[in-house]
Amino acid sequence: MRNKGRQPMSVLTVNGRLRLRRTRWHDAADCIAPADAWLDEVEATVSEGVREMICRLNHAATSFAATATNLKRTACLDISKEQVRRLVEAEGKVVLDQMRHGELTPEWKATDCVTKQKTTRVYVGCDGVKVPLVTDAEKQKRRTNVKAKRQRCGKKCRPLPRAKPGSDQAYKEFRLGVLYDEEQKRRYVSVTRGDHEATGRMLWNMAEEVELLKADERVANIDGAPWIRNQIELHGVAEHIGLDFYHLKDNVQKTRRIVFGEESAAGKAWADALLEQFHTVGYDGAVDSLVEWRRTVRGPKRSEANRLLNYVSERREMISYPEFRAKGWQIGSGPTEAQCKSTTQRVKGRGRRWNADNAESIMALSCLQSSAGWQRHWKTLSPSET
Repeated sequence: MRNKGRQPMSVLTVNGRLRLRRTRWHDAADCIAPADAWLDEVEATVSEGVREMICRLNHAATSFAATATNLKRTACLDISKEQVRRLVEAEGKVVLDQMRHGELTPEWKATDCVTKQKTTRVYVGCDGVKVPLVTDAEKQKRRTNVKAKRQRCGKKCRPLPRAKPGSDQAYKEFRLGVLYDEEQKRRYVSVTRGDHEATGRMLWNMAEEVELLKADERVANIDGAPWIRNQIELHGVAEHIGLDFYHLKDNVQKTRRIVFGEESAAGKAWADALLEQFHTVGYDGAVDSLVEWRRTVRGPKRSEANRLLNYVSERREMISYPEFRAKGWQIGSGPTEAQCKSTTQRVKGRGRRWNADNAESIMALSCLQSSAGWQRHWKTLSPSET
């Protein structure tokens, strides 16, 4: 290879910007600078340490501008909010790709999730979350405003880049999968913007990575959505599927308010008694009482009673609270609901709108942190290798 001489290079690091000169070698097929691999990733203009710092600060921030301000005040690194956005979204897409290819598997396996009963148990959770997206109409409006501003300025500017298509709706449903142990000390979280079939494949990949089938007990607590149940059964990631008790309670309380009124003491007593039956006796005894009660109501109230009866009847196999409690299993999907909230915390809020792929990348970083995977991703910065 021919020596091309020493050429300048600039790298932004956690200790400030470094300006270097290193030798480049060239032939007809390739051009390399051997020193680059010693310094950091080849040809990187922002070091891995800075990228990690930006991603950590952005996780709890309300905007990229706030992240840039905090970065400048805490580390004296002056980076624009636009560059912060690009770095965070690019890193999130790398994390998402690594998760999809099984390169960021958890450090725990299903056989590590030992309970007090000396069995291995893993819970499976899945739910959909609404994410605010930029619609195509909003993008066109922004583009028109930029063009008008340029015309008023009177300066010759570069043509605007080709517009990316926006969403057809202001909100779209993303889907989240969670695996966790009894004490929630081990957790594995993943996200997708795909449909229910993509979610099923994601759950199956997650199950394979933690060797879920080796667990003695595989339990799913879900909100009762048919698509979640169908995908769990299709891929066999859980042997036992339970209806989250809170969602059952929410439906019973809805019926109580419509039939009895908000402040009716009789309605509250009816709801408490019915929920107690579901909790202690199970489906059969509670439904018998519900059918007997339905005969006493008429008109619109009868329609609401039918709705509640249909709701529980369609989920008969999932209402097994006495059996779950007898085996020491959880009957609520609280950990999954809490994970949905924390994963979408950064993408939701006043004035926040996203492209679907960028929102997915931001949520992937949240999943990485919830799965305790920061050190596995930032492997070159781990204490054992520095």
